[in-house]
Amino acid sequence: MTIITIGIAGITAVLLAVQMKGVKGEYAMYLAVATGCFLFFYGITKLQTVLDALRRVQDFIQISPLYLATLLKMTGISYVAEFSSGICRDAGYGAIGKQIEIFGKLSILAVSMPIVLALLETLERFLS
Repeated sequence: MTIITIGIAGITAVLLAVQMKGVKGEYAMYLAVATGCFLFFYGITKLQTVLDALRRVQDFIQISPLYLATLLKMTGISYVAEFSSGICRDAGYGAIGKQIEIFGKLSILAVSMPIVLALLETLERFLS
C-alpha cells in the first residue's frame, strides 16, 4: 500500500466514525482504535526497509552497532508513545495521554544515557 491508500483508509475510517458517533458513540471509538492499530502495525512492516538501510550505513562507516540499536529503540519508543497517547486523547482521556508522552520522553532519555556518557568520555579524552 502507498501513503495515498493509507490516507484514504484513514479518512474513510474517520468519516465512518463520525457517522457512527451519532448512533452508537462507543462503536465510533472502536472503529478509530481498530483503524489506528491497523495503521500502526502496517507502519511496523515498513521498518524492515529502515533496518536494511541502517545496516548499509553501518557497513559504510564504522560505528558501533550499539548506537544504531539505541537509535531504533528511541524511534520505537516515540512511535508507540505517540500512538498510545493519541488514542487516549481521542477517547477523551488527555491527562493519561500526556502521562504516556512524559513516560516516553523519560524512556528515551534513559535509553540514550550510554551514548551521552560515551560522548562525554570522548570529549574528555580530546580535552586532556
